[in-house]
Amino acid sequence: MSTSPEAGIDTADTRAVVEAALRDRELEFTNKGDDNFIVELPGERKLKTTVLLTVGNHGVRIEAFVARHPDENEAGVHRWLLRRNRRLYGVHYTIDRIGDIYLVGRISAESVTPDELDRVLGQTLEAADGDFNTILELGFAESIRREWKWRVSRGESLANLKAFEHLVETTEEN
Repeated sequence: MSTSPEAGIDTADTRAVVEAALRDRELEFTNKGDDNFIVELPGERKLKTTVLLTVGNHGVRIEAFVARHPDENEAGVHRWLLRRNRRLYGVHYTIDRIGDIYLVGRISAESVTPDELDRVLGQTLEAADGDFNTILELGFAESIRREWKWRVSRGESLANLKAFEHLVETTEEN
């Protein structure tokens, strides 16, 4: 049965709202099975954020991978993520069992509307894309410095590392 006994909401109706909202906003997505939508949100710092929307009896679950487990300063990264959670709408940062960083959230079945999906997907993109460089700076600074040095030694492009040039300049000045 596709109706939630507690809420009286038909999951087929929720799926239809989700699919129509994604189409109306011209978002790139695929439907995996009846209940899973994989949405690709284009970004600037993080080139794309893949979001899994799972329709269930009680609403829609949102999950987006943001970054892998920090190489360094794990406590500092987690502290920053917890502080950032205070300003997020509809999603929050969490880590999985190996320490990779995700944004997750839920929208109750009664609240699943095109506008609410737009707000939550917008917040997901804003956080994943907007926070990406900060997360990398906090948790991967040494890796970035090594990559920069390796590319310079081989004459490779530094284009996608330019946002982190200040990390290299700080080290070189010391």
